[in-house]
Amino acid sequence: MYKVYEIKQRVFADNDLEADKVRTELKKDKTFLLNLMSSPGAGKTTTLTKTIDAMKHDFRIGVMEADIDSAVDADMTRQGLLELDTSDVDLAILENVGNLVCPAEFDTGAVKNAMILSVPEGDDKPLKYPLMFQVCQCLLINKIDVLPYFDFDLEECKKRVLKLNPDMKIIPISARTGEGMDEWIDWLKEETSSWNESNEKGVKE
Repeated sequence: MYKVYEIKQRVFADNDLEADKVRTELKKDKTFLLNLMSSPGAGKTTTLTKTIDAMKHDFRIGVMEADIDSAVDADMTRQGLLELDTSDVDLAILENVGNLVCPAEFDTGAVKNAMILSVPEGDDKPLKYPLMFQVCQCLLINKIDVLPYFDFDLEECKKRVLKLNPDMKIIPISARTGEGMDEWIDWLKEETSSWNESNEKGVKE
């Protein structure tokens, strides 16, 4: 048991170093990388499609789709970024594997982590998968258009999330109807622009 723990720690430590290198490379290309995670059926693809449609006129966007059978680490992210060629990409989005366990364990090298929790999944998910909610900077609570039909306490869910992560940006949305999407788009635009501006400032200095 002791040996397994040491090996696991070594793997995570090595990955963290690689993740920092990925972010350094992203700075050089002035590319913002978003790691988007969710469970299957949470509406990730619909949300992503609507997001791209809303931002494609202002930002050059690239998308990487992760293999659902493997946990994405920093080295895999680097390989994907090389294939994507971030030299002409302002915003790269990693559509990560569909569960709330494996993606939370590895730093992919992303600038920000965002996750989608859908109303049908239940408001108790922060209790079951605390690590996922701790490593993300933005939470989209999707499918709020069906709130009347599910036993989902929105305010209680927010409290549970903020207890785990007081700095989490929580945005209730309906990717299907568009409700709340403007707030999400504004957040992502601001984060992407700030990242690129800070990199430009660093280059000048």
